[in-house]
Amino acid sequence: MAFIRQFISKHPQLTAWFVLAVGMVLILIWAAKDVGLLAHQWAALIITTIILAGLCVWIIGWEENET
Repeated sequence: MAFIRQFISKHPQLTAWFVLAVGMVLILIWAAKDVGLLAHQWAALIITTIILAGLCVWIIGWEENET
């Protein structure tokens, strides 16, 4: 448990990226479960969602550097 707390305090943006990506992927799976996507389409959507979460965290991080 101490390792997790230490990692979170040292790498807050990576932690935020992971948490946001997990949440966004879960919402994606829930919203598109009945669409009938193929495996490669699911993979493309999930990878794109993870990248989008990273970009969101990166853009939000810009404001931290301005203060």
